[in-house]
Amino acid sequence: MVQASIITIGDELLIGQTIDTNSAFIAQELNKLGIWVKRRIAIGDKREDILDALETESKECNIVIITGGLGPTADDITKPTLCEFFDAKIVVDEGALENVKNIFIRINRPLIERNLKQAEVPDKCTVLPNLRGTAPGMWFEKEGVVYASLPGVPHEMEGLMLNSVLPKLKEHFQMPAIVHKTLFTAGKGESEIAELLIEFENKLPEYIKLAYLPSFGMVKLRLTGKSNDQIQLEQEVSVFVNELKSIVSEWLVADEDISLQEALHQLLKQMNKTIATAESCTGGYIAHLITSVPGSSSVFNGGVVSYANEAKEAILGVQKATLEQFGAVSEQTVIEMSKGVLQKIKTTYGLATSGIMGPDGGTPEKPVGTVWIAVTNGVQTKTQKFQFRFDRKRNIQLAANAALNMMRLFILTGN
Repeated sequence: MVQASIITIGDELLIGQTIDTNSAFIAQELNKLGIWVKRRIAIGDKREDILDALETESKECNIVIITGGLGPTADDITKPTLCEFFDAKIVVDEGALENVKNIFIRINRPLIERNLKQAEVPDKCTVLPNLRGTAPGMWFEKEGVVYASLPGVPHEMEGLMLNSVLPKLKEHFQMPAIVHKTLFTAGKGESEIAELLIEFENKLPEYIKLAYLPSFGMVKLRLTGKSNDQIQLEQEVSVFVNELKSIVSEWLVADEDISLQEALHQLLKQMNKTIATAESCTGGYIAHLITSVPGSSSVFNGGVVSYANEAKEAILGVQKATLEQFGAVSEQTVIEMSKGVLQKIKTTYGLATSGIMGPDGGTPEKPVGTVWIAVTNGVQTKTQKFQFRFDRKRNIQLAANAALNMMRLFILTGN
């Protein structure tokens, strides 16, 4: 089995100033190739720590991928440390130098001596051109182990992984056939779905695994098969996917690895329908999710963030009597909000949320986490009350996903 280690470098990672998304991306891409990620390590900008990590990981892994520390400042010490590890010396790579010059011409900024250091590399590496930035990637081989050193800037690292590192790994190592299939479910918890799938999991052969990937009211089910026969493996995985789909059909959103907002987008586009949102407690987060999908202008007509009662009345036409009698967080209010945004923005479907996200504002009758959601087409309206029990940020995310799924089901079932 081909094994890899991922080393992320930077003091900012250790103190939590920067969230490490690089190692997650790299691990996912390696997994797709059938490469087992043995370890993910974060270390600071210290020469001794970098050398120790390289020495340790090279003894147990076939692949070591490093990110970070390739900038032009004094604390970026990855390149000189790599020179020490590989017994190399720093040289200027002409291709990298030309890339740096072209980038500064393009952005119309003066090129200073410090920026030219980006073109310096150890003489024992193969330079990997960076099409998204100034710091090139570097590929080394030593005693049967391959090493790739990449910039810490995520979009630069991703480009180098996809365009250079992964193709070279495919050439260098003989990989097993690997098949991933993902089903996306919503509306049922991970443990509940796991109970339904006990018998199904017991039937899986050793080379096909089922993984549960829960996130904010949704669960992705990923089947992964590894074998030496690609065609036979695809056929076998397909049989199990079909069986899995039949078991979770009631909660199945899509038989591909997409988000809830992408699934709703596809459905609205397929039916040539549009949606508008009226948000109170979610503060525009639902509109943000919908518009994060490319081409959302074809299905999303607009949204209103009516946080205050006065905005609910003035913009959405919610009756003052409704608010006084039932309160902002009520079934009656979200019904009027959903119908109000439908009429105001002229769309096929209206969606509304109102709730108490916390940490304050709850009462015994309406505790923190209480959320009412309504979806309507102007004739038929569906409402549902939710009770979330997390912090403010997670309550908002859960409410937004619940609302998107309610709208999806409302459209599919015709109420």
